[in-house]
Amino acid sequence: MTDANPAAFKRVMLKISGEALMGDTGFGLHPPTVERIANEVKTVHDMGVEICMVIGGGNIFRGLQGSAQGMERTTADYMGMLATVMNALGMQSALEELDIHTRVISAITMNEVAEPYIRRRAVRHLEKKRVCIFAAGTGNPYFTTDTAATLRANEMRCQAIFKGTKVDGVYDKDPAKHDDAVRYDHVTYDEVLQKHLAVMDASAIALARDNHLPIIVFSLDEPGGFKGILAGKGTYTRVSD
Repeated sequence: MTDANPAAFKRVMLKISGEALMGDTGFGLHPPTVERIANEVKTVHDMGVEICMVIGGGNIFRGLQGSAQGMERTTADYMGMLATVMNALGMQSALEELDIHTRVISAITMNEVAEPYIRRRAVRHLEKKRVCIFAAGTGNPYFTTDTAATLRANEMRCQAIFKGTKVDGVYDKDPAKHDDAVRYDHVTYDEVLQKHLAVMDASAIALARDNHLPIIVFSLDEPGGFKGILAGKGTYTRVSD
C-alpha cells in the first residue's frame, strides 16, 4: 500500500456509519439522505475510481448496545450484522437508480439478497467498475464494521480508506463540544491509538498500520467533499505512518 496523494487513488474503500443514513430522523433509513450519499458516490465513480463500501448498522441495531442491555453478545452482534445488510440493500437500490451497477456482498450467506464473499469475484466486480458494498461485517461477532472495512480494503488492495463523518477531519477533542478543538492535517496510527482519537476502533487502526493503508477522514455532510478530495482539494485528515 502506498501513501500517495488522494488525487492518485484508483481504488478506495468508503466507510460510513449506519447513523449517516438516518438524516434528521432518529431511526432507520431516510431515503433523501441515502440518495444524497449515493449521488456523492456517483460523482467519484464517474471519475473512474473503483469503489468499495462498508456501512455500519447503528441506525437499526448496534450489537454492543444490545449486549449492554443483557442480550448475549454473540447474538447481539449477529443482529447488528443483519442490520448492515439492510443498509447495504438500501444503498444498492439508490445507486442503481443512478444507473451504477452495484453488488452487495455478504459475509453471511443469504443467496436470495446478496452474493457470498469470494475475494476474486469481488475484485472482478471492481475491475468492471461495479460498486461493491460489503455487508455483514467480517461474518464474526466481536468485530466492528470498522475492522471489516479495513480487512476488505486490504483484501481488495484499496489504496486508502475514506472514513465519512460529520466533521472535516480528526480533532484533538470533540469540536461540537469544544470551541478550541484543533484539527489535525496528519496524524500517525500510533498517535491515534495513544491519544484515543475517535477515528476507528483499535483493531481497525492496528490492521491499517500493519499494512500501511492510509485512512482519510472527511465530512460526509459537505457537498462534493468525497469527489473534492480525490480531485486533490478539500479539507481532511490523513492517518498514516
